[in-house]
Amino acid sequence: MLDSYSNFVKSLENDRPKEHWSEPLKAMWHAEKGNWERSHDIAQDLHTTIGSWIHAHLHRQEGDKFNAGYWYRQANRKYPTNTLAEERREITEYLLA
Repeated sequence: MLDSYSNFVKSLENDRPKEHWSEPLKAMWHAEKGNWERSHDIAQDLHTTIGSWIHAHLHRQEGDKFNAGYWYRQANRKYPTNTLAEERREITEYLLA
C-alpha cells in the first residue's frame, strides 16, 4: 500500500495502478488519470459505503446531479461543495489512512 498522497500522485506516471492495491484505490487512480469509464466500472461493483462515495463522485463529475445525489445518500454523505479535485484527494486520502 502507499504511505502518502504524494506517493499516490507520483504513481500516476505509471501506465496502470499497482496490482496489490485495493479496488477503491484503483478506482481513484483511474479517476485521477481521467479514465472515467474504468473508474466507474470498478466503483459500481463495490457494494460498500466507500464504493457509493466513489460512485457518487463520478456521477457528480459527469454532471448527473440527480444520480450523484442518490449515491451520496447511499454513502451517508452530503452533496459536497468542494471542487472535484479536492473531493478526489479527500477520497484518496481516506483510502490511504
